[in-house]
Amino acid sequence: MEAEQNRSPLKPRGEWHSRGFLPHWEAGETPQALFFRLADSMPHHIRERWAEELQTRPEAIPPGERRRRLETVLDAGFGEAFLCHAAIGPIIETALLHYDGDRYRLHAWCVMPNHVHALITPLSGHALSVIVHGWKSYTAKQINRILERTGKVWFEEYFDRRIRNEKHFEDSRHYIEQNPVKAALCAEPAQWRYSSASFSERARC
Repeated sequence: MEAEQNRSPLKPRGEWHSRGFLPHWEAGETPQALFFRLADSMPHHIRERWAEELQTRPEAIPPGERRRRLETVLDAGFGEAFLCHAAIGPIIETALLHYDGDRYRLHAWCVMPNHVHALITPLSGHALSVIVHGWKSYTAKQINRILERTGKVWFEEYFDRRIRNEKHFEDSRHYIEQNPVKAALCAEPAQWRYSSASFSERARC
């Protein structure tokens, strides 16, 4: 874990940047809600339909609507959706918690079958993009080792939103911990094994 995440952090710039796919916000110690997904979590026919719609009617799908559509598709559990398997879930959980309090503050998180949510504040000197890269790089190697395979695990990009105020923060925390309930995977947030709601409940026991 240390070898993968101990990269020289980029200095947070307080501005938008992009690797050519999606814009990202680096603003130092500013809370952000984010999610990243498995490479096969978006069915090809849906990608084609959205691409056609964006090409012909780009104004019909504003960024917020695109995000909501994607989250709805992810909650349907397409693809191999192996993140919550007993041999893999703990790897994701360990990666998220490993530098909590050192490189970032992890306020809420949830490992869904084919994607991961987190509410996080990067600490001074640690860029969000580098933190997420560390999570994805470490877990991809471990997942491929366990599944005895090679190749891409994660979709190249992640999706992030800057938290605007306290209400937005609490709404984001609530959404993340309620995601398994919303996806009809459990009745109560604490019943979902790989989430901050469950982790808090286990810590009290």
